[in-house]
Amino acid sequence: MLEVLFGSRNCERVLQYILANEEGYAKEISLFYATSIDPIQKQLEKLERGGVFVSQTMGRTRLFMFNPRYAFSEELKALLLKAKSFYAPEEIERLDKQRKRPRRAGKPL
Repeated sequence: MLEVLFGSRNCERVLQYILANEEGYAKEISLFYATSIDPIQKQLEKLERGGVFVSQTMGRTRLFMFNPRYAFSEELKALLLKAKSFYAPEEIERLDKQRKRPRRAGKPL
């Protein structure tokens, strides 16, 4: 939906993923969208160079998150939330319901 503004669909995907999960890394995002890792990495690097994202290294993994000092951070997040409201219900649920922590052993589903 916003690919015209951002220049590519992968840029929109990266932004939506980071908005929904607060942080993420290239392999995780590429697996979530079932796409190649290379264009995701390029978008993450482009957004970091532009000041939209900041990254930190945890072990061998580079985690990206929104830069709280980015001048248009709140406006960008509002735009992304508005665009997400027009997504298909399945896509909204996928973005919102992703588990990050493992389930306790023996816990019933």
